[in-house]
Amino acid sequence: MSKTKEQLERIRDLPDNELATALDRARDELFRLRLGHYTNQVEDTLSISAKRREVARIRTVIRARELGKETQAAATAAAKDSQ
Repeated sequence: MSKTKEQLERIRDLPDNELATALDRARDELFRLRLGHYTNQVEDTLSISAKRREVARIRTVIRARELGKETQAAATAAAKDSQ
């Protein structure tokens, strides 16, 4: 399994409250990376893109849950196993 799919699975396994916490943490890290980039303290500028994508993935999962198109992956897997 690719690294991106593993990260997406990890995000989908989080409950809603932890997902909100992860979003806050990722946004804070993105802010710090951008600030470091402006002050020439970030050596790896690709980390900014990676963090932006992580924020987008988290926001996508949150929005899908709001629309009812997605549920927590662990809960879905448990429901399938019980049937």
